[in-house]
Amino acid sequence: MKRRDLLRNIALTSVGVATASTGITANTTQNENLVEVAKKKKSKAAPGRTPEEEVRDAKLMAETFFTPHEMATLTVLCDIILPADAASGSASQAGVPAFIEFIAKDMPQQQTPLRGGMMWLDNQSMKRFGKKFVEASAPERIQIVDDIAYPEQAKPAMKQGVAFFNLMRDLTMTGFYTTEMGIKDLGYIGNQPNVWQGVPEEVLKQYGLTGAE
Repeated sequence: MKRRDLLRNIALTSVGVATASTGITANTTQNENLVEVAKKKKSKAAPGRTPEEEVRDAKLMAETFFTPHEMATLTVLCDIILPADAASGSASQAGVPAFIEFIAKDMPQQQTPLRGGMMWLDNQSMKRFGKKFVEASAPERIQIVDDIAYPEQAKPAMKQGVAFFNLMRDLTMTGFYTTEMGIKDLGYIGNQPNVWQGVPEEVLKQYGLTGAE
C-alpha cells in the first residue's frame, strides 16, 4: 500500500482532532459593535454561523501567531506528511499550514506543543547537521522524521519529537481532508442530484414487463 493511501485510510477511520470553537466574550463595546455589524450583514462564506461566531473567526483570522520561520517549518513538515502526488496536491497547496495556525489561535492549549515541537526539530537538526530544519536537505529532514514518525520504533530520547509529530500528523490530515482538494482526493461524492428516467429497460424485461406497461 502506498503511503498516501495509508494516510487516506487513517483519515477515513479517525478525524484526528476536535476543532470546535470555544465561544467569544462579547463584553467590550468593540465586540458589541462588531456583533451588530455582523447581524446586519449576513455572511455568504459561512452559512449557519452566528454573528458572534463570525466575529470571533474574523478576529482570529486577522491575528498572527507563528513567526515566518515557524510557518516555513510547518509548511515543510506538512508536505513531508502529505506530499503531492499524481492525483492531488500537497498539504501546503491545500492551505493546511494556515489551518494549523488558526487551530493554534482557536485552541491555545495547542500553542506550546506546536511551538515547542518546532524548536525540538530545529535543535535536532542543528545537532546533526549544523543548520535549522528548513535549511536541511530533503534526505536530512527525512532522517529526523523517520526517528519520530513510528512511535513503536522510536527511542525513548525521541519522546518529545514523537508527540509533536503525532499532533502534526493529526492536524495535517484533518486540515487536508476537510478541504475541497482533500474531499476530491478521497473520492467522496456525497448526495448528488439526478434525473429519474424510469425503471431501466433490462429490469422491466427481467420481470416480464415493458416500458409501455
